Amino acid sequence: MPVPSSNSKCSLKAELQGQEVRTSLVVSEGPCPPPALTEVDDDRETWDKKAEFLLAVIGFAVDLGNVWRFPFICYRNGGGAFLIPYVIMLIFGGLPLFYLELALGQYYRNGCITIWDKLCPMMKGIGYAICFIDLYMGMYYNTIIAWAFYYLFASFTSELPWTRCDNPWNTANCLTLAERSLNSSNDSRSPAQEYFERSVLEIQRSDGIQSIGPLKWTLAFCLMAVFILVYFSLWKGVKSSGKVVWFTATMPYAVLFILLCRGVTLEGSLDGIKYYLSPKWEKLLESDVWIDAATQIFFSLGPGFGTLLALSSYNKFHNNCYRDAIFTSTVNCLTSFLAGFVIFSVLGYMAHMLKKDISNVATDGQGLVFVVYPEAVATMSGSVFWSILFFLMLITLGLDSTFGGLEAMITGLCDQFPIHLRRNREIFVGFVVVFIYLCALPTCTFGGYYIVHLLDSYGTAMSVLFIVFVEAAAVCWIYGAERFSDQVKEMLGFRPGIFWRVCWKYISPIFILCIFIFAIVQYKDLTLQDYTYPRWAIGVGWMLTASSLLCIPGYITYYLVTTPGTCLERLRRGLSPESQSQQRQERIPINPRLILGSA
Repeated sequence: MPVPSSNSKCSLKAELQGQEVRTSLVVSEGPCPPPALTEVDDDRETWDKKAEFLLAVIGFAVDLGNVWRFPFICYRNGGGAFLIPYVIMLIFGGLPLFYLELALGQYYRNGCITIWDKLCPMMKGIGYAICFIDLYMGMYYNTIIAWAFYYLFASFTSELPWTRCDNPWNTANCLTLAERSLNSSNDSRSPAQEYFERSVLEIQRSDGIQSIGPLKWTLAFCLMAVFILVYFSLWKGVKSSGKVVWFTATMPYAVLFILLCRGVTLEGSLDGIKYYLSPKWEKLLESDVWIDAATQIFFSLGPGFGTLLALSSYNKFHNNCYRDAIFTSTVNCLTSFLAGFVIFSVLGYMAHMLKKDISNVATDGQGLVFVVYPEAVATMSGSVFWSILFFLMLITLGLDSTFGGLEAMITGLCDQFPIHLRRNREIFVGFVVVFIYLCALPTCTFGGYYIVHLLDSYGTAMSVLFIVFVEAAAVCWIYGAERFSDQVKEMLGFRPGIFWRVCWKYISPIFILCIFIFAIVQYKDLTLQDYTYPRWAIGVGWMLTASSLLCIPGYITYYLVTTPGTCLERLRRGLSPESQSQQRQERIPINPRLILGSA
């Protein structure tokens, strides 16, 4: 690193701010040579506290899937035995990708779009593809949070509305829990199920996605409440969201602990927990178990959505992102495991009340959190209190994840257009929130449930798998895992070990590719209960998938057409990163010891 000589007429002044060091030239007289070092990005804000970053990452990773998917996947795939493939997939697949994205975002201090200018300019379409995925996720994920808001508001009554079968929305097939324990047929329906489908969604007023009907205004207002909270959490960047996560990221743990304490006191709860944990070792020989473990780890940790890049880009340069990756991913997995105790203690109680086997009660997805668990809560003493707690937990779990997804898109676009968007962030965030809200309104119609299911299946699931594979290949094979390891050493003071480099170059890409291939092989036309989606709707779904994936070849074509030079020169330039010296000048803070040593 060049250091000014003692006889130079230009002095170097170092200003320390936290862990960042900025330099400025103080000119006394005469011409001065150009500075050898440039400033770190002064305009980019940073987290006020390290804990805010950790809570934001944990809040994004720990989402509704930890509650409604992992417990069911675990019990279905061998109970306690499932933890073996789950941990293996975490160590060799999920954690390396998680660490990779945190380190990339922190080193380059850029979002999902502009970071590719530094790595591999031709692959910038990956960033735009991520923005499309975050847009689609915002269109349906917030609607699910709106359902939880609806339940929360409905819980402020003397008796929960899904307790009885004598409401206007109930049918002749509705039977209470006590009635179903004595005589239950295949046509019988619980009051909680009819409340969700016929009162909250009013899905009976729609014949399918081809006739979604008018808006259900109560859901539209609940969705508006969600987006208002989202706006005031994101409008000031990490300065505002960093304060919000102190509540939204910690609240679920307090509620989970309270619900666990209540759950284990219920009759049959221990049978449910035993059913959850009892190992079925023969299941380890089934390939589906390993695929389920890989899929659960991948979608739980959330690489590919741009969120990890965005959140870590606001870190101090020398923050230990290696330790952060291990800590947050471990917390995420332990939370899933804890949620299993909460859910299965109640499922054991439900099975005891219905005099059925737990396998006939257990379910996953929206049916678990909006039907089965609320019905169990309705039978408890103090049911209103437990219902309010449960849906508050769902809301905070969902809000943290939607904060992360939208922050990824907002950060990416603000970095790409800093003059127009970053300087007017409050206005831009308002525009994004209003735009996504308007796009999401069809999910609040009587047939909105069909749209939510379509967006969930085609808007994000397939796309993000392919995008993460291309991202890992571009970073580790084109840019180079060895080159990036050297940059990690510049941040942390040590180079990633051989395990991480092998995972980045070989194991993690294969991990993603296997999940993607399995998803294609197992593909079936979309259905929802007894409803089969029409061909045109499935075509629309594939168009949603293609809209994000085509950003990658589309931008490659655009780059090759607009870049001057011969075809070979364009290709070489598009696949070449910035020079090491330019990156080092832009990204590495001055070491104050070098300055003091030159005095």
